Amino acid sequence: MFAYDMPLYRPPSEGNNLIIQATLGCSFNRCAFCSMYRSKVYRPRPLDDVFADIDAAARAWPAAHRIFLADGDALVLPTDHLLAILGRLMARFPNLARVSAYATPANLLKKSPEDLERLKAARLSLVYLGVESGSPAVLRRITKGASVNGMVTSLNKARAAGLKVSATVILGLAGAEGWEDHITATAALINQAPPAYLSTLQLYLEPERHGPFLEQMTRDGASFTFQDDAAILAEQRLFLEHLHPPAPVIFRSNHASNALALAGTLPKDRDRLLAQVTAAQAMMGGPGWRPRPLRAL
Repeated sequence: MFAYDMPLYRPPSEGNNLIIQATLGCSFNRCAFCSMYRSKVYRPRPLDDVFADIDAAARAWPAAHRIFLADGDALVLPTDHLLAILGRLMARFPNLARVSAYATPANLLKKSPEDLERLKAARLSLVYLGVESGSPAVLRRITKGASVNGMVTSLNKARAAGLKVSATVILGLAGAEGWEDHITATAALINQAPPAYLSTLQLYLEPERHGPFLEQMTRDGASFTFQDDAAILAEQRLFLEHLHPPAPVIFRSNHASNALALAGTLPKDRDRLLAQVTAAQAMMGGPGWRPRPLRAL
């Protein structure tokens, strides 16, 4: 069909969908824990190249109805550039129902409400956003490039435009030293600006990121101790206990990095999810448990 510029990443839920690379790399690419695009220099792909891929994909898979725009944050592209891509997708895929992409808080903040509404009308209906933490201290230490207020504003802005947001937070990101503040502050952020979908990931570092991550997290004399599985379950429990979203949120912890896979809708399923965490804490195993050798990004 066509050759991807590797490495290629996509959310787990996009595994069966068509992927079109609108950009290469990540426009920010400075998060301490992330190794996804370290081998790439960010650049937007020329429209002619993207159009050629779309046309080739349409010939090979004309019935495709869900499409993910890679790489790291396609929403950084100018609105007219994105609309041109979306227009080509609508023209080539008659069954197109949904286009999705990674986004950063800065991407959403830089778009006007009218821009987001135009993108939504052109079938961009879902963005994946890494919240990671609601703690200002943690966001600074991981160089997230976003404040808590920026996170809240970007989430609410997307929802107001009709875009669904699939948000992720990372258990273990504050280490043993600051985990309670990390968890309670993150729950408070989600309660203030609930996304449509919410997933917890467990801190998992590629070998090449381990040293740089520790160096960054311990700068200025700070300390950082990695959380073990028991501590991660305690974080998961505290997070669920503090989540009180004003609108239903579809919750998952089934990413391959997690020790325990959970699935439900909050706040309706909170008691059941907490019971599953309690059972896992009692035996460090059981239904939904993923042994450490099977975990990955």
